Amino acid sequence: MIYIIDDFLDKDLFKILENKANKFSKINIQDRTFWLKSASKEFISLMEDKLSEIEGSKINNILCFFREAKKGQDNEWRIHNDTYMNGQLPDKAIVFHIKCPNEKGLNGTALWEHVKHGDVYKDQKNTEEFNRLLKKDANNKNKWNLKSIIGAKPNRLLSYPSHYFHSKYPNEFMGQRVVFVMFYKINK
Repeated sequence: MIYIIDDFLDKDLFKILENKANKFSKINIQDRTFWLKSASKEFISLMEDKLSEIEGSKINNILCFFREAKKGQDNEWRIHNDTYMNGQLPDKAIVFHIKCPNEKGLNGTALWEHVKHGDVYKDQKNTEEFNRLLKKDANNKNKWNLKSIIGAKPNRLLSYPSHYFHSKYPNEFMGQRVVFVMFYKINK
């Protein structure tokens, strides 16, 4: 299930978070480059507690970080799913919007359909195909059909099943885009 929650954090807390959304580190992961920042234990705990309440069950964070994109930085499509994270299979992913560029037109998170696999990646045990998708198809828009775009808004949380194909939208921003991303399992 996909859900969107506006005004996710208290206004004062969100303002503090927004003011600290700077000083990202350039990180190379295989042949891709990201601009990331770690979250404090307190912030991770807050997010886990809030998500556990929403999900109606304790959640376990697998991986989380702040991510920055802007003109000339992190500007590939990178259409993908998050089937594998730190050797685990997350149930859900969130994108929590902190800074949204003041772009003309729509921007946010896009959901895609792959020409072979459809809306979701089902073969969670086939890591070879998963890796091929990340390396070969992620930036080839001929392999994808755009299904929907969920608009970005500061203090908006988007949650979706981690095996859905998605990307940021558009692929490059003129202004700064900062999001907090988390991948988690739901205790059943």
